[in-house]
Amino acid sequence: MKRVALLGFSLESNGHAPVATEAEFRDYMWLEGEAFGRDIRSAAPESPPEIRGFVKEMDRHGPWTPVPILMTAGGASGPVDQRFFEDVVARMRAGLKAALPVDAVYLPEHGAATATGDDDPDATVFEMVREIVGPKVPVVATLDLHANCSQRMVDAVDVLIGYVTNPHVDMEERGVEAAEVVREMWAGMKPSSHFIKLPLIPPSITQNTDAGPYADILRYGKSKKDGDIVNVTILSGFTNGDTPKNGMSVVVSSRNGKAKAREVARDIATACWADRQRYVPEMMSLDDAVALSVKTGRNISLPPQLLADVADNPGGGGRGNTTWILKGLHGAKAEGVILGTFFDPPLAAEAHRLGEGAVFRARFNREETNALSEPYEAEAKILKLHDGACVGRRGIFAGRTMNLGPSALLEIGGLRQVVNSIRLQMLDTVYFEMFGVDIGAARTVVVKSRGHFRAAFDQWFPNERIHNIDVPGLNMPVLSRFGFKRCPRPIFPLDPEVTWAP
Repeated sequence: MKRVALLGFSLESNGHAPVATEAEFRDYMWLEGEAFGRDIRSAAPESPPEIRGFVKEMDRHGPWTPVPILMTAGGASGPVDQRFFEDVVARMRAGLKAALPVDAVYLPEHGAATATGDDDPDATVFEMVREIVGPKVPVVATLDLHANCSQRMVDAVDVLIGYVTNPHVDMEERGVEAAEVVREMWAGMKPSSHFIKLPLIPPSITQNTDAGPYADILRYGKSKKDGDIVNVTILSGFTNGDTPKNGMSVVVSSRNGKAKAREVARDIATACWADRQRYVPEMMSLDDAVALSVKTGRNISLPPQLLADVADNPGGGGRGNTTWILKGLHGAKAEGVILGTFFDPPLAAEAHRLGEGAVFRARFNREETNALSEPYEAEAKILKLHDGACVGRRGIFAGRTMNLGPSALLEIGGLRQVVNSIRLQMLDTVYFEMFGVDIGAARTVVVKSRGHFRAAFDQWFPNERIHNIDVPGLNMPVLSRFGFKRCPRPIFPLDPEVTWAP
């Protein structure tokens, strides 16, 4: 039976956020050896959905042997601590060497990691794998479409496969595609890839794939896939990475030589560059958002609204605890508002000590050190407590085991705020429903998320009733507000007059 090694290191690194530590990875996802092997076939796995897709597709073709090494991921944060990253690579290296021989390697990674001493950890992992298994063993990787790709990453693997939906509802499908590529390589296919980096960093809220410039270029890329082309990957990149790898990437893999891959990649990149002026974010001011919420709460005939705190998205390295929207709505006495989630372990712990029904002075951010995460105090009632363990119900993590840590639902005037202990973006309805909250009865819903929430909350909120709010945070879509230091320059839109040709 064919033996396939499974391993991955997944992190999206925000160059403006605090360093990612080992504790964050241990809390978020750490699966090694036998525990990893048990998880990949469990009913509600912790491991990424792409692994589930890969395993299902391999199973469909008959017996094979998965060789689980190590899968770890951290919630989007800053650069990973170098010493911890080196320990992860050492564990992967030892596990992979001990597992030899293998017939293929599958790497489900994010692709936008940086480390405190390594600009390209994803390439470091890929090159370590290639060094161990040699040039003839198929090595295939899947990447988040927010990956900041490099030539080193492309060179170290046979095929890179990026997501094509944002929110990422196609992760399992990409795992299936990776399995298909591995099987085709076993049958004799030898892919060639070409990589192009564009001087373009599209702001996060311009990267949705249902409509807009990114949706259009993905459709154009898909139209180029034919019998010669194995895969077309167009990576929008992670805007706030602040790394030499910043920028949109095009990677095309061909069955019939490098020339075909180069031709298609150049064509797609040229079309993308011609459309660059459309990557301009549209935002709603905080004052207008508060006024809209107050109006909606007072007039039941108006449809409910959703306010997205995109600048404080934990899924992009935000702290998940800025108070701008909370303070604005509370100060204006807005009614019928539910907010999720607010990352504040000390506040959640205090609520658990006091118990349900207690009324107390809630002190938000009493121990937070980030300047954008300002403290706030308000009288609150503890409505419900939860241990934080849950299984996703709708959206990109449906059916996946998750953990918010000890959590609480607080009532603050006309607001109900979910407070959690593990930093996660609001990407699933279960984060409200676990507290018995009826989302459909809310007049205003506030989420700390950039866009993944759309796949879960679409049953209540069409796009025209979703508003991106312009407040401070580590993921502000207005890029000129950041002090980019390491990304390549000139680059659009930071440098509007930049020119480029393939």
